[in-house]
Amino acid sequence: MVGLHLADIVAIGVYLLVVGGIGYWASRKLKKANDFIMPHSFGKLAMSMFAFGAGTHSDQAVSVASKSFTNGISGIWYQWFWLFATPFYWLIAPVMRRFRAVTTADIFEARFDRRIAMLCTLVGVLYVSVSIGVMLKGSGAIIEACTGGNFDSNIAIVAMTILFMFYGIAGGLAAAIYTDLIQGILTIIFSFIILPSIMNVVGGMDGLRAALSPEMLSLTMPGDISVFYVFVISVAGIIAIAVQPHILGVCSAGRTEMDGRVGFVSGNLLKRICTIAWSLTGVAAIVHYSSGTVDHPDKIYGMIAYEFLPQIMPGLIGVFIAALLASVMSSCDAFMISGSGLFTNNIYKNLLQGKSSEHYIKVLRISAFFVVLLGVLVAFTLPGVIKGLQILWKIPTIIGVSFWLGFFWKRFNSYGAWATTICASSTWLIMEQQWGINLIGRINTDFLTTSEESVAVSLPWKMLLFTTFGGITGIVVSLLTKPTDPGKLSNYYDLVHTPVTENEESQDLPCHLPEGVSAKPHLCFSLPFGIHVPIPNSLTVAGFVGTFIIVFGMIFFLYYILQP
Repeated sequence: MVGLHLADIVAIGVYLLVVGGIGYWASRKLKKANDFIMPHSFGKLAMSMFAFGAGTHSDQAVSVASKSFTNGISGIWYQWFWLFATPFYWLIAPVMRRFRAVTTADIFEARFDRRIAMLCTLVGVLYVSVSIGVMLKGSGAIIEACTGGNFDSNIAIVAMTILFMFYGIAGGLAAAIYTDLIQGILTIIFSFIILPSIMNVVGGMDGLRAALSPEMLSLTMPGDISVFYVFVISVAGIIAIAVQPHILGVCSAGRTEMDGRVGFVSGNLLKRICTIAWSLTGVAAIVHYSSGTVDHPDKIYGMIAYEFLPQIMPGLIGVFIAALLASVMSSCDAFMISGSGLFTNNIYKNLLQGKSSEHYIKVLRISAFFVVLLGVLVAFTLPGVIKGLQILWKIPTIIGVSFWLGFFWKRFNSYGAWATTICASSTWLIMEQQWGINLIGRINTDFLTTSEESVAVSLPWKMLLFTTFGGITGIVVSLLTKPTDPGKLSNYYDLVHTPVTENEESQDLPCHLPEGVSAKPHLCFSLPFGIHVPIPNSLTVAGFVGTFIIVFGMIFFLYYILQP
């Protein structure tokens, strides 16, 4: 059936029954709307696998393998640009937990006002919908390829959507976290299951070195993925990470700050290891398919699976597809829930207050459906996974500039946040127009990149320009307008500096200290012009430095195995 062995069908069926049962079981535990969006009940292992599962999906394997197939090992930076951001997760996770927020927009309302929270909601829903679309697009391409073209990618997109919506809408974020314990293991299998086979065929690393030019085995590629490219995208990743809607759950669904901190960092370090496998698979495919024709680079990963896995044993294609489903479903459900939570908590509740928890849970489920529907439309209209990823990198960065300016600078206000967002998004849109490209080219031709199809502003320069212009505009507007109310700022920074106690109970009012919890002193460097930098403790410094050591160890390991 659709090019699969009976053993493959059984493997997929068992997986679907298990995750469906988990979704139903989790739905029975829901008591109130906040339980659907943001439970605070998970330990370090569950949080690690949730961070890994929510942040790791098949479109990433597709994009890295695809870019590595066309550009060489430097294609790894299509996911590894987050590598240098990873140590900062150790710093970010406890702060996100301390906000005691249900959605990211709650944080913006606590720092600015409700209108900025609604702006964050709109940007957040757009981001999660495009994310779901990119994930479905990449997964559909793999399923079509690994079934030998017998299962159309568009049908695969619809089927996957129905599957993850079933248990995600039923059980909320808790269902996503429970299933990620299983799906994380399957995703690791998905990442490494085909690498040994193709490396054996091409002669291992010695075969790659003999067949490929040094440029294809270089970690950077001048003119495309250069050091400047990696630096700019890495900085943009740090700016964007805190405002990606699902990240609040990754940091805050744990019982304690340390649960979220350990989970966020360890889960993403595991993902960085898997990325090495994806990139090596794409590079090995250059050698293996050197005399053949590849319809589209996005199909490389699935083509390799279709060719090699049945040779090992029947049923492995089924395990591969189950792992593929796991990787996309574990991410799509988290994105879906965060998107529906934004709409329900920060738009619907503000318009229609005083309803029962059952009513709001129903609205959460209905809005989740429409968030996913928008994502499916994105999947059907995207030209490819790489293009979708480049769009995704920009969306949260637009609002992320305001988040960090508001965090470090007390003088930054809601007018500045509006100005930053409008200026940054306008600059981005201008650089997408031909007249804007011509204008940038007159200023400096180094800002442009040329392909066989067109001339455009290069991605790193595009991101550097719109974030810089947006930030400067927001700073100027803030200085020219009324400061934020001191009481509002006091509550915001009380949250930042007051740790969450181990037995602290969740409350219905987000971004407020619970009764019985006293605000802690603001231990920070108070610099001129109202700049506020929290002072880290020894545990924070040790974890940050230790994570950086691991990061550079990964880079050295990959560099070492690529050398002659």
